[in-house]
Amino acid sequence: MPDVIKSYVRFVDTFNRRVGIVAMYLIFAMFAILLYSSLSKAFRLPANWTLESAQFTMAAYYMLGGAFAMQTGDHVRMDLFYGTW
Repeated sequence: MPDVIKSYVRFVDTFNRRVGIVAMYLIFAMFAILLYSSLSKAFRLPANWTLESAQFTMAAYYMLGGAFAMQTGDHVRMDLFYGTW
C-alpha cells in the first residue's frame, strides 16, 4: 500500500478515536439536561426545551460514538443469518 494511503488511514483513525473519546462524555450532558428537566418539573416550572435537547444530545452521542465503537470492537453485532449460511 502506498505511504500516502497509510498516512491518510492513520489520520482518519486518530481523528475518529479523538472524536469518539469526546463523544463518550455527551451522555453526561444528556443526564444533566434530564436532571434539570426533572427538577424544573418538580418545582412547577417545566422547561420545554429539555426533552428535545436531550434527544439531540443522544443522537449526537449515537452518531459520533458509533464509529469509535466499531473501531475498538465494542459494537454489539447480531448474527441472524450469516452464521447459518
